[in-house]
Amino acid sequence: MPATAGDYIGRFAPSPTGPLHFGSLLAAAASYLQAISENGRWILRIEDIDPPREQRGAADAIVSALEKYGFEWDGAVRYQSHNTPRHREAVARLIDAGQAYRCGCSRQALAQAPRGPMGPVYPGTCRTGTRSRRTAVRVRTDNVAVGFQDVVQGPQAMRLEAESGDFVIERRDRLVAYHLAVVIDDFEQGISQIVRGVDLLDSTPRQIHLQRLLGYPTPGYAHIPVAVNSSGQKLSKMTGAGALPLDRAGPTLFAALRALEQGPPDKLAAAGVATIWEWAAEHWTLDPLTNKRNVHEPHEPYG
Repeated sequence: MPATAGDYIGRFAPSPTGPLHFGSLLAAAASYLQAISENGRWILRIEDIDPPREQRGAADAIVSALEKYGFEWDGAVRYQSHNTPRHREAVARLIDAGQAYRCGCSRQALAQAPRGPMGPVYPGTCRTGTRSRRTAVRVRTDNVAVGFQDVVQGPQAMRLEAESGDFVIERRDRLVAYHLAVVIDDFEQGISQIVRGVDLLDSTPRQIHLQRLLGYPTPGYAHIPVAVNSSGQKLSKMTGAGALPLDRAGPTLFAALRALEQGPPDKLAAAGVATIWEWAAEHWTLDPLTNKRNVHEPHEPYG
């Protein structure tokens, strides 16, 4: 159930598409430390709703790595797939309310559509109906600016109809899309502030639009810089990011605090993770990250 007013609940919500890497550690550490600084709770949620992209054993490996790095979450690990019935109920509710509709357009059909920050801008082809038997579900948008104040990146706004178009909330393969699932789960788990990478900043107006349609409150947002490699590419499985070293948790956590511009003292590099977390909890602040979009991954070995 949603949290009561005044409760702080944060979360880290990785997808099990591979092992955690240094960029994942930055997002996890920032969300964890922000929850600690607010005397709040911190939830771990595995977002396992896209089986074709998931890697066998990745969910367990993520949990094990977080334990090795000294993270402590409240309650049991949550699995997004367990909430699929609620996701599907929301799809049906939005369709019944006329706020979503079935769309038969393929990616090929949209190849020539103008592009916005999130990719092709859907031109509204199926808004009045489709004869296709294999359909996705899209949510209706409008051109009223969806604005919010990001704690790190400052004021943001997007006109969804012009910059995104009606977007998919249920795919043609019947899998519920990320934007809808994350909105429902954040609401039901009472998430009050979302701390995550700036690569998801453009996703936020879509999620706020869904929150408003579903009658949910909007949490606070803080989008931190993402880690990039020497070529300026965001660290990811696709760009060859290496898994977090489990035998160097202390030095790697120290390197993460440096990347997050927390200024840990050099002597902390040789400390254990418990000591590092103790220092970080006492000194944590988002202020040095204001308006920054990326940080460079340190050269291994970390520390």
